[in-house]
Amino acid sequence: MPDFHPDLLPLARYLPQFSFGPRSAALIRWLGGLGEGRLGGVKGARVELREIEGPGGTIRLRILRPEGVEGALPALLWIHGGGLVIGSPAQEDGITGEFVRSLEVVVVAVQYRLAPQHPYPAALDDCAAALRWMQVEALNLGIRPDRIAVGGTSAGGGLAAAVCIRARAQGWPQPVFQLLVYPMLDDRTVDRAELATREVRIWSQESNRFGWDSYLGAARGGAQVPTEAAPAREPDLRGLPPAWIGVGTLDLFLDEDISYATRLRAAGVPCTLVEVSGAYHGFDVVQRTTRVAQDFCKSSQDALKAALVGEGTEPHRGPAAS
Repeated sequence: MPDFHPDLLPLARYLPQFSFGPRSAALIRWLGGLGEGRLGGVKGARVELREIEGPGGTIRLRILRPEGVEGALPALLWIHGGGLVIGSPAQEDGITGEFVRSLEVVVVAVQYRLAPQHPYPAALDDCAAALRWMQVEALNLGIRPDRIAVGGTSAGGGLAAAVCIRARAQGWPQPVFQLLVYPMLDDRTVDRAELATREVRIWSQESNRFGWDSYLGAARGGAQVPTEAAPAREPDLRGLPPAWIGVGTLDLFLDEDISYATRLRAAGVPCTLVEVSGAYHGFDVVQRTTRVAQDFCKSSQDALKAALVGEGTEPHRGPAAS
């Protein structure tokens, strides 16, 4: 039994060690699709659904704006998790809603195409297109073009890192910050046999293999994988945005996340690394009311606040929404 953080121990020991495969992923996608297109309610935020044209067709966006705040605001492109095979923007309303309320920023959450039906580069193409749309349409959207960050959880964190690599290659303005929450960065982790026996929670080695195989196909693990597809493979990290990387010591992605943070620093990119002792993958969502989860979330919010609203004029507060 792994040594869980004391705050997490009462529940963590009983969490199932479930692994995703084609059937379970398809079922979860179907269940998630039942609520697709819903506005829903997010405390303190106005929710808007938008569609834009991307390289593979229509891209759906879920935009959250703080209530009662006017003027051009900083913005965050948010990319949901789900191992590249499941998930939707609405599933992370709890995270994005807190960013909107506490930081008074606009969040644009992108519904990217999922593997295996849409392998690489579909997800990255969609996320990169969303970033470019935000940059080009910033004034029309009421966001500050010089204050756009990108972030995400798990596979979304990996895609956020990849978007920055894509932006650099395309010569686009770089996001001012990348918020990488236990990011999924390296397909080669699947080949590490010692990780298959670790008693991890939520995201197992088998799930990781299914996710990367779905995204990269037969190329997974080989020398032909494009570096933007698995950011840990990118040899040159110079010129990328400052970063915050957070991960638990019982997370399957621990080593690859530490390595990426170390390499960012070596490349001259400021990077804050937060390691949470005894925390498993997704602990901040599953046990969000615990002190350790709240401290972890506050660290990410503080880092994002420093990047997005640490400079410039404060937004004007309009009348409260009725």
